[in-house]
Amino acid sequence: MKQKKFLLPESEIPQAWFNIQAVMPNKPMPILNPATREALKPEDLYPIFCEECSRQELNVTDEWIPIPEPVREAYASYRCTPLVRAYDLEKALGTPAHIYFKNESVSPAGSHKLNSALAQAYYAKQEGITNITTETGAGQWGGALSYAAKKFGLECAVYMVKISYNQKPYRRSIMNTFGATITPSPSMSTRAGKDIITANPNDNGSLGCAISEAIELAVTTSNCKYTLGSVLNHVCLHQTVIGLEAEKQMELAGEYPDTVIACFGGGSNFSGIAFPFMRHNIKDGKKTRFIAAEPASCPKLTRGKFEYDFGDEAGMTPLLPMYTLGHTFKPASIHAGGLRYHGAGVILSQLMKDGFMEAVDIEQTESFKAGVLFAQTEGIIPAPESCHAIAATVREALKCKETGQKKVILFNLSGHGFVDMGAYDQYFGGSLQDFHISDEELAKFIKSADDLNK
Repeated sequence: MKQKKFLLPESEIPQAWFNIQAVMPNKPMPILNPATREALKPEDLYPIFCEECSRQELNVTDEWIPIPEPVREAYASYRCTPLVRAYDLEKALGTPAHIYFKNESVSPAGSHKLNSALAQAYYAKQEGITNITTETGAGQWGGALSYAAKKFGLECAVYMVKISYNQKPYRRSIMNTFGATITPSPSMSTRAGKDIITANPNDNGSLGCAISEAIELAVTTSNCKYTLGSVLNHVCLHQTVIGLEAEKQMELAGEYPDTVIACFGGGSNFSGIAFPFMRHNIKDGKKTRFIAAEPASCPKLTRGKFEYDFGDEAGMTPLLPMYTLGHTFKPASIHAGGLRYHGAGVILSQLMKDGFMEAVDIEQTESFKAGVLFAQTEGIIPAPESCHAIAATVREALKCKETGQKKVILFNLSGHGFVDMGAYDQYFGGSLQDFHISDEELAKFIKSADDLNK
């Protein structure tokens, strides 16, 4: 019998996260105070983030950051996650490629997001914080943080992008079950939300808007800190448990990936699977390709511009050097809500600029077609976000079929789609749409970032 699943015991859960900033040939450009244009120090972030997360955010020297034992113990409820050889998908595609996926859907929250949620909730508890706030797009991060907050005895308030709040009621139910308070964003509960609703009463929201509201609540509430599910450096750091495990599992399989693929919103699950392997490209001369699969309707890597921009819509964050569509960008209402973000993480943007990774854009219908094929062959219904990674994998596998190359492809299955069936219903009913944005429209949004860089 062919070995299909490669598992590791709990004892193999990584003891440290990998900090790619320490080995990058070109360090990321500094995060700036928007008022002074001076580089931030960790203590500048303390009013918003936990102190340890702030230190991790700006740490460019330590290659390995120890994982606190209580976090490793919490990881043990679902880690190490399986690495699976997708034999039936390979057969359906008729490809000579060997396709593997890392199954992050087995976490209690159903996605990779819990890897950072547990860490951030732990650090908040250790600091004596009682309340945490955040935003969420499709709801995976909100669900993960709600669970992590409950586990460490914290109160959690989530601003959920309004279109996803309406599209994905069961994501809301998950957060409610774990004890969180959920508010559709934009809302009338914050100044940022009121300003957006005043300008456009029918605004469906964006991650940038929800971030503004969550930060405002954090800085105006006693003993409260803000947490983030993607984009920032410390979030990408926490996710490297994925790739560190996958390295050992690929060794068990007797293979090494020629190509690593993940969907891309702000960059958390891509970082998690890619960075541990990317260090071998940087340090050892390996030639693995790293492909970020983003929505064609939110193409920050494929059509965005590298410059300083705010991470939120209202301009409450520091200035981040990143590929951006402009912080005022209004993404289309696709079902992959976790990918509807205007910018890419700072580290990832520098790596993209330096040629260590590449990106492709995927139409919504192509992503669901690939997701259905994956479900029918491998028995897991993927989240709409993960469908983008599967679609990019299908593209690469079919190229191997055309050329006869026997490449090894590894992708990250970042989460399951069991509470996203309304999106699949639309796909099967023929009402799922692709959204196109013209160069002229993009230029108008990018101008909001251009103006900050004059």
